[in-house]
Amino acid sequence: MNEISANILRSSDRQRSRMVERQLRARGITDVRVLQAMGEVPREFFVPELLRESAYADGPLPIEYGQTVSQPYTVAFMCEALQLTAAATVLEIGTGTGYAACVLSHLANRVFSIERIPQLARTARQRIAALGYQNVEIVCGDGTLGLPDEAPFDAIIVTAGAPELPSAYRSQIADGGRIVIPVGRAKTLQRLCRFTRCGPELMAEDLGGFAFVPLIGRQGWHAQ
Repeated sequence: MNEISANILRSSDRQRSRMVERQLRARGITDVRVLQAMGEVPREFFVPELLRESAYADGPLPIEYGQTVSQPYTVAFMCEALQLTAAATVLEIGTGTGYAACVLSHLANRVFSIERIPQLARTARQRIAALGYQNVEIVCGDGTLGLPDEAPFDAIIVTAGAPELPSAYRSQIADGGRIVIPVGRAKTLQRLCRFTRCGPELMAEDLGGFAFVPLIGRQGWHAQ
C-alpha cells in the first residue's frame, strides 16, 4: 500500500468514527452491533466517485437511475428497528449500491437483497465481492414480490416507499419476525412502519416520518 492510499484509508476511518458518534449515537442509536457495523462498512465505496468526499455527509446521496443511497442515520435506524440476531436471515428490498446490504451482513447470518434495475444489481455484486462479503446474495427482480423460494425470513427491510404493505411480505415473514417499511399514499413522504408477526396477526408500529424513493413493482407503485 502506498502512502497516498494509506492516508486516504486513515481519513475514511476518522470520517466513519465521527459519523457514528455525531450522526448516530448522538441521535439515539444505541444498538452496539449496529454502531459497530456502521463503523466498519466503507461508505465511500458505495457512492458515485464524484461524491466520495461527501460519503459521510448527514444526508442521502444521489446514485444512478434516479435512485439514492440513504442517509447514514436512516440506515442505522432501520437496522436497529429490525432487532436482528446473528442467526437471522434477512430480505432487503432495494439494493441500490449495496451499502445497506453490507451493513446488514455484519448483523445477520445471511442477507438476500433484491434490486429491480439490472445495472445497479450488477455493480452492487461487484462492490460486495471486491470487499469480501460472502453472506450477501443480490437478486435482480421485482422486489414487491419478495423471494418466496428463500422464505420465511426473520426480517424484511424495504428501502423504498410503498402505498401499502405488499401481501407478499405478509406471507414470507417468519413468526416473531419484523418488517420495516416506509408506507404512504404520497410517493415522496411516508411513515416508517414496523410490522411484527405474532402468529396469524401482524402488529403495526409507527416509527416516524421519512422520505424515500417510490417502491416500484407489481405490488407497489407503477413505473412512470
